[in-house]
Amino acid sequence: MPKSETLTNIQVSLSLSTNQELLMEAVSLSKIKMRVSSDDSPELDGINDLFKLVDYMHDKHVEEKQMHSINGIPIPADFCCPLSLELMSDPVIVASGQTYERVFIRKWLDLGYNVCPKTRQTLGHTNLIPNYTVKQLIENWSEIHGIMLPDPVELLSLNFPVSLNLANDGTSAESRFSDNSPRSNKSVSQEHKVSSDDSRHNLTHDDSDSDDQISKVSSFEDTDDSEFDAFRLPLAATEANKSICNETIHHGEALKQLRKDGLHASDCDQHLPSSHSTSDTGTGTSLSSNHLEDAAKHKEEQVSSNSSASETIRNDQMVTPSKVEPNCLPRLGGVRSRSQLVLRQLSDKAVPTDSRSDSPVVDIKVRRLIEDLKNESTDLQRAATGELLVLSRQNMENRIAIANHGAIPFLVSLLYSADVTTQESAVTVLLNLSLNDNNKIAIASANAIEALIHVLETGNPEAKANSAATLFSLSVIEENKAKIGRSGAIKLLVDLLEDGNAQGKKDAATALFNLSIFHENKARIIEAGAVKPLVELMDPAAGMVDKAVAVLSILATVQEGRNGIAQAGGIPVLVEVVELGSARAKENAAAALLHLCTNNSKFCSLVLQEGAMPPLVALSQSGTARAREKAQVLLSFFRNQRQVGKVIRR
Repeated sequence: MPKSETLTNIQVSLSLSTNQELLMEAVSLSKIKMRVSSDDSPELDGINDLFKLVDYMHDKHVEEKQMHSINGIPIPADFCCPLSLELMSDPVIVASGQTYERVFIRKWLDLGYNVCPKTRQTLGHTNLIPNYTVKQLIENWSEIHGIMLPDPVELLSLNFPVSLNLANDGTSAESRFSDNSPRSNKSVSQEHKVSSDDSRHNLTHDDSDSDDQISKVSSFEDTDDSEFDAFRLPLAATEANKSICNETIHHGEALKQLRKDGLHASDCDQHLPSSHSTSDTGTGTSLSSNHLEDAAKHKEEQVSSNSSASETIRNDQMVTPSKVEPNCLPRLGGVRSRSQLVLRQLSDKAVPTDSRSDSPVVDIKVRRLIEDLKNESTDLQRAATGELLVLSRQNMENRIAIANHGAIPFLVSLLYSADVTTQESAVTVLLNLSLNDNNKIAIASANAIEALIHVLETGNPEAKANSAATLFSLSVIEENKAKIGRSGAIKLLVDLLEDGNAQGKKDAATALFNLSIFHENKARIIEAGAVKPLVELMDPAAGMVDKAVAVLSILATVQEGRNGIAQAGGIPVLVEVVELGSARAKENAAAALLHLCTNNSKFCSLVLQEGAMPPLVALSQSGTARAREKAQVLLSFFRNQRQVGKVIRR
């Protein structure tokens, strides 16, 4: 490869000076490479060389530019966005399972790129799911070290030049190559140009339900529920933050979990759960906490903030390629050869088989602990699950090693253990392991969904909450949404929503939010009786306004949900949220009201009778972009009724 000075000159001459430009170039080259490969073109060797060069330049750029420390304090690589290379403030998960800073990945998608920048997989959808687990961990880490999180919007203006708009950019790899190629400019530039229309495939549905669903998800992530993360770290509430950052949590503390709101939120512009804020009133049309990310939360999912449930640091993307098989996702922000990832597909992400970890000592210990899991001694099983819990919290390599050595089937079987401590530790370990996408697949394949349902039925409050969080984590994988929905888990999640402890309610709401994104699950959630408790949880005293309104905004996309909201007395509460809720909560409440009003004149009258006009007018002028849009559409709808009085008299 060229020397560093030569590389710099090449980058300058090709206008490849930022991380985003290099990634875009690599994506364009990979598309050309795929096309030329199918034609057995003699140009393939030249394209391969260009691809390797750009790939190498990108790795060197990441090596040099990624933020490694602030004020001398090392930054965990997993806390940095692969696009901005900076500490994340609002991490979200994309369809490939990778985590990015929201505004950076949104810009990437808006430029027409429908592939994951990191894995180069084509994205099945462009929903953004808040990664509440990573968000909470970053916030905890920042608080401990006295570091202020950066403003991602400012970073975007500095690092993501407007000139990168693909539709107008004539200097992409495709156009540059075609200029010097025997092939016509037309054949290359047109055949390989990324279509922004394609990238918005899921965003251009005529179905307003899907549009609202997405927006609801995004607002959900902005909620204040930092405890709603689907992923937990068993820690004491007070010591949890230090334990995470220092990775020195003792087994006794492992039974407590650092949780955070992991509800997904999705904006009308296709944002699934974004990030959740610390104010519960801040959801939009997505779930009440920004997804989980969550995550979902996103997915991710999703660890809660103060009540420990399972020490799961959502490091799905923290794995280094040397620790996993080629099909596994690479470590977040890690430097590696991207050429191996260009054509990777989600179906290739099989259960990890490489059992290497950072230390042979860990491998030996994990193998010994797995033998103890197999033992019929309750004491040995309890001790082994406790030790695995501590290991699973420490880093992604340990989580991969535990899975690769075959622990998952035995952990799943221990979910049926009559020993309360063993059951709770086992479900928490599985929650932590699920932070890795390959582990998600392995866990679901080990019949864990049925076992997790058993925990929801028989476990203690902490185990039930962690079971709900694990179901949320597994549901980040699209096919698992259907499996979980058909398994009977939804009724138990609704029961937890009604009768669980504070953390259990939040985890149940997070899981229900993510499951509701899958259309057929909406009816199941409504039939299970979720609407009434969700309406009740919009009481600010419950501390779950954002989460509850985010779920309701999705359920309002179907008639049964709208009827349920009205019957449960939800209309006055939604109007109140539009007036007094957080920014995200107002978004979601406005979206729900829009569905109610435009589909039923009686509901429209009730909304007007509750005095919705003034807060909607205020929202149309000062709310978020999505909230303004919803409010304006709703106000326009009222005007189209010719006279508000006529609507009320119906």
